[in-house]
Amino acid sequence: MPVWCCRCSLAAHFRNYSDTETEGEILNSLVQYFGDNLGQNVKAMPLVEETSLLEDSSVTLPVVVIGNGPSGICLSYMLSGYRPYLSSEAIHPNTILHSKLEEARHLSIVDQDLEYLSEGLEGRSSNPVAVLFDTLLHPDADFGYDYPSVLHWKLEQHHYIPHLVLGKGPPGGAWHNMEGSMLTISFGNWMELPGLKFKDWVSSKRRNLKGDRVMPEEIARYYKHYVKVMGLQKNFRENTYITSVSRLYRDQVDNDGQGRNISTQHLQIEKSKFAKRNWEIRGYQRVGDGSHIPFCLFAENVALATGTLDSPGRLEIEGEDFPFVFHSMPEFGAAVSKGKLRGKVDPVLIVGSGLTAADAVLCAYNNNVPVIHVFRRRVTDPDLIFKQLPKKLYPEYHKVYHMMCTQSYSLDSDLLSAYTSFPEHHVLAFKSDMKCILQSISGLKKIFRLSAAVVLIGSHPNLSFLKEQGCYLGHNSSLPITCKGNPVEIDAYTYECVKEANLFALGPLVGDNFVRFLKGGALGVTRCLAIRQKKKKKEQISVEK
Repeated sequence: MPVWCCRCSLAAHFRNYSDTETEGEILNSLVQYFGDNLGQNVKAMPLVEETSLLEDSSVTLPVVVIGNGPSGICLSYMLSGYRPYLSSEAIHPNTILHSKLEEARHLSIVDQDLEYLSEGLEGRSSNPVAVLFDTLLHPDADFGYDYPSVLHWKLEQHHYIPHLVLGKGPPGGAWHNMEGSMLTISFGNWMELPGLKFKDWVSSKRRNLKGDRVMPEEIARYYKHYVKVMGLQKNFRENTYITSVSRLYRDQVDNDGQGRNISTQHLQIEKSKFAKRNWEIRGYQRVGDGSHIPFCLFAENVALATGTLDSPGRLEIEGEDFPFVFHSMPEFGAAVSKGKLRGKVDPVLIVGSGLTAADAVLCAYNNNVPVIHVFRRRVTDPDLIFKQLPKKLYPEYHKVYHMMCTQSYSLDSDLLSAYTSFPEHHVLAFKSDMKCILQSISGLKKIFRLSAAVVLIGSHPNLSFLKEQGCYLGHNSSLPITCKGNPVEIDAYTYECVKEANLFALGPLVGDNFVRFLKGGALGVTRCLAIRQKKKKKEQISVEK
């Protein structure tokens, strides 16, 4: 996809966000500049449609969120002033945690010590706030219980922090790209966001609820509806593509371009207040006629909520670009749904040992397409994702895992069977005659004819808008950011990037691939920003005095 943005220098005119400005004034003052050189006349971006970026960015926004999936949605919900409190009738099954919550029942969770509350909790996330928030929203979920949340939510509008959430498509992010998938997914109440039970919403959309399973399309529609019903739409902008996010010093000047005539003392105050580094966010917005409208925004804080599904992982082997080799579940699901593989004698090769690969196995298996399943790990590897999922909640994935263990290849194997696994194997090459070459850990090679291949070995986020592709933010700065191997390194309780102040990351970027855990990122970021906002107001009051 071609990406372009006008390479303009910025006019010096700007003013910082003031607490006295209304939300409407903030959101209606995002200016679009384009021109060639500093000091040239600037033009305002035309107002294209109601959902377009607005035309005045002379204001520096407190927060810009990049990504409008469940991470970005949940963060917007909390930045909009929704606050979680311990319910009056609630008793958490963890007695130690409950006693801590009782100590400050009058305070929202945002205003409490998250490190203190998180202490001693264990869960399927390496981020303590994620485990804490999940424990409050879904007590003892890992033990198969469906206890109600111990929290209730209040909208406290005085806590509103002006922000914009930018996304390529409608709210829901990558879930909208999964609509073509034929698979349902295991689903308890884990996919829902605070304040709107998914089961209540989905029961109003269809009469027959068979078990606890839904289509990805329904999840996408739920997230889109959530933004609307929670009154968050004013903060969301669709069809936006980010081309650069960089630091920028901005100087305080008047709208006429002349510096203020102020005292030396006031100048020092102004300098410390305004001559700080802010973020410049550049990109473009696609509009109805297909054209691109460039934009340039400024923010004190940026939150990265992009997910990690932008760039599918590749084997980097011979023949990987042949048309019979797919790299995403939607591609494969579409091929199956269109009947392209129906009646094929040759098997489909599926590469990978994660949940998406398991989805592909199920998709093929349920449509009577024979499967060769290749993966590098041993079936007893303790890091396999299947070992981290409760059988009761994810029976279909454990069905795949059982086949991986019991139907592995041997010299006596019948490749005409519905499924054959190849543990501790990798693909050496794909050939133009629809064949693939596999190699075992011992070096033994095998050649098979295929009807298609699906490579599902993870994905990388697209952080091309950051310097060094965002690699410098990871635990290992020499490697790309990945959910498992090299997530963004953050402060455990604020989600602020360790290597970049005022830049936050949440969701899969920090290792939280499940929706139930990414909500903790929204809590950590909101608490951090709320504390800083209070500190800023106190400083302003002391200066005025």
